[in-house]
Formats: sequence, C-alpha cells, structure tokens
Amino acid sequence: MSPPRITAGAHKNRRLAVPEGQAVRPTAERTREALFDILAAQGRVWDAAVLDLFAGTGAIGLEALSRGAAFACFVEQAPDAARCIEANVRHLGETQRTRLVRGDATRLKAPPMRFDWAYLDPPYRSGLARSALGGLLRGGWLQDDALVVVELAAREEADLPDGLVAVNERRYGAGRLLFAGRA
Repeated sequence: MSPPRITAGAHKNRRLAVPEGQAVRPTAERTREALFDILAAQGRVWDAAVLDLFAGTGAIGLEALSRGAAFACFVEQAPDAARCIEANVRHLGETQRTRLVRGDATRLKAPPMRFDWAYLDPPYRSGLARSALGGLLRGGWLQDDALVVVELAAREEADLPDGLVAVNERRYGAGRLLFAGRA
C-alpha cells in the first residue's frame, strides 16, 4: 500500500507518513474525497475547528487544514501513530494550527476548545465509537450544531449514544461513513 496523500487544497498531493505494521488503517483517498465533498457542500470545512479522533496518520485533520479549516486537533493513543502525526504535521508546516492529544479517545479530559465537527475512525467492530461519542457530548467538546462522522465497517452496527441521531450514511468499499448530529 502506498502512503496516503492529501487530495486537495494547499497541500494537494503531499504524501503522509504511516506507522509500520497493520495497526493503522488510513481512510482511503476516495472516501476522504467524498467526505470533504459532503462537508464542503454543507459549508463545514472553511475556517472550521476540526477534531480527528483515533487519528492514526492525522490524514483527516490535515486534509481539512489543506482545504481551509482553521484548526485541527488529533487524539491518538498509540505511540507510533502519535509520532507519525507529529511528523506529518511538521512535514506540512502546520504546527501552529494543530494540537495533538496523546490519550484514549474514549476517556477524554477537558477540551482545548469546542469543535465544529469531529471525525472518529476507531478500529472496525471495536465498539469504541459509542463511548468516545458519549465522552464528546458529556465533556463539551462539540459546538451545539456540530456534525459527527464515524467511519465503520460496511456491515458494522452503528450504536450512537443518547443525544445523537444519524442524519446520513454513505458506503465506500469495505467501510461506511455515518453522519450524526444532536438529537
């Protein structure tokens, strides 16, 4: 597998580092392009504060910055992946518009700010999305009109916590994107 690249914007075609092994599954370029087409059509990219949980390489947050987002926060627990995010942020010169939170996305502390939208890419079929989403809601990480996007396996059951409702769903190959907003 070749390293993922930024698909559009200021950093278009720049490659991203990926940690060794199989622990990180970067979101496919085709899926990222479709995601950002949907977000842009809703006016959710430009000048947005973006939260990328289970961030892996940081591709979602970095793509958002490339396309005009104001700020990206990455949450990643795996040490190799966190180092990879730091390297990608430096490689793209985005140290001033980013923050890395090293820790468990299901046990978040106080937020550095409130975010306009969040992207969660937990390991497929792990069941971690529900607890991470619950923590975002309880902890005040999201703006009142925030959108949440969860990447799941194509046939994985979506289990949203109270307070969120699915508003859209799209399937891309072996995965799918579930879009949710406040109930």
